[in-house]
Amino acid sequence: MDSRPSAPSAPVAMYGGSFNPVHRGHLAVAQRAREAFGLERILFVPAARPPHKPGQVLAGGRDRVAMLELALADWPWAQVDPLELSRTGPSYTADTVDTLLAREPELAGSLHLILGGDNLPGFPGWHRALELLERVQPIVLRRQGDPSDPVAELEGRLPSWACDKLRHGFLDLPPVPGRASFLRAALAAGSRGLADLPDGVEYYIHRRGLYRLDPDRPLPEVLE
Repeated sequence: MDSRPSAPSAPVAMYGGSFNPVHRGHLAVAQRAREAFGLERILFVPAARPPHKPGQVLAGGRDRVAMLELALADWPWAQVDPLELSRTGPSYTADTVDTLLAREPELAGSLHLILGGDNLPGFPGWHRALELLERVQPIVLRRQGDPSDPVAELEGRLPSWACDKLRHGFLDLPPVPGRASFLRAALAAGSRGLADLPDGVEYYIHRRGLYRLDPDRPLPEVLE
């Protein structure tokens, strides 16, 4: 019997978010993270009910999955994983990681989590935050204008090992295109030709009547 330890799995990252809609900024983040951390795969996980955005009105889960599939069609290393859409209640990241590791136990020790630096101030209050940090290596996005050490304000709120693990995953980002709230407003106003939407996504949005100012107008068709 071969008792040698199995080789560690190639690093994989989970990239969660509303993706409401997916835009070129999301894609730029994924490409940069893949290059910087040698990621074999990135799993885009659309949230059903983001707990930190309780009032946000989301496009339907099936539509957000379809838009992601269009945006990622040319990237074999990127996958859409709708696992949160089949769960009830808030989309807690720790629960999603539990489900993912139960499904793919070989990812233990190699799973990364792409995390926006703007989420750090509230991170100690996340559901099972320390358990989450024990199970994943965060990739903390640090944009231009952010503090050089955005974890400093968490000292005393998180143990030192947790702060060190967050710092280990810093990823500096150049300015990236797209902001979902601006795109939703532009789409509601009837704008077309929005450069920050990936190929095919804007056409899908208009064909489905998403982000309209008149929510009572029927959809042009129902996708099966």
